Amino acid sequence: MRVERVAWVGTRTDQFTETTRFFRDLLGLSTVHEESDFAILQLPSGDRDFLEIFGADAEGKEFEAEHYVNGPVPGFLVADLAGAREELAAAGVELLDEISWPKSLPGYGWFHFRGPDGNVYAMLQGSRATS
Repeated sequence: MRVERVAWVGTRTDQFTETTRFFRDLLGLSTVHEESDFAILQLPSGDRDFLEIFGADAEGKEFEAEHYVNGPVPGFLVADLAGAREELAAAGVELLDEISWPKSLPGYGWFHFRGPDGNVYAMLQGSRATS
């Protein structure tokens, strides 16, 4: 497996407005989608890489709240998601879910795993389109 880059970061917060404002206004990330307690901001690479902010009341989003207990979850982009999952499993890494291939994002998938530090990470494949 070869990680190409960090292509996604997800974070959950009880201070949604302040957190979104911080990343948008102070750090200069642009908002590509925002709704009540959920925002997608463009990371500076310009390669369709995103920061997703989940507020305390974000409902119906494709995430598991328990993945965001220890802090932000970085997502690593790979060319072969299934192969990466098999390699992690063979190494005894704790896999937290199956690969998600949402129909609304053709060619884009992810799964979560726990690193040896106890933190949760994501593995990604494909280009994320926004709504």
